[in-house]
Amino acid sequence: MSKTTDDLKAAFAGESQANRKYLAFAEKAEQDGYSQAARLFRAAAHAETIHAINHLKALGDIKSTAENLEAAINGENYEVVEMYPDFMKDAEEEGMKRALTSFRWAWEVEKIHEVLYRRTLDCLGQETPPVEYYVCPICGY
Repeated sequence: MSKTTDDLKAAFAGESQANRKYLAFAEKAEQDGYSQAARLFRAAAHAETIHAINHLKALGDIKSTAENLEAAINGENYEVVEMYPDFMKDAEEEGMKRALTSFRWAWEVEKIHEVLYRRTLDCLGQETPPVEYYVCPICGY
């Protein structure tokens, strides 16, 4: 793998994390009554999204919809089978209850995501009725 490829992957991760962090900061600024700061955080978050997508495109990691669904399935499966079980074990051993709850919520939802991606892949190209998706603002389920 080239140095530039490694740099693109690191930049993608950094820009993606900045996006989520700035959106959380915007929410907090709104709660604190600082609407201008919130607007700035949201604008910066949008810019970070554009940067992240550009890096992903440069990596060649946006492929056909079927390939993208497969990648999503693989990512969710990794999180369900390996990542979150290890994280939950660590949090439990260290007595970090809030982290354990956060990991457990994410783990439960990632299982559903994997199923939804599989169903969508299985039906790709078929005429299916539109489906509405709802997300809990607390746990992400």
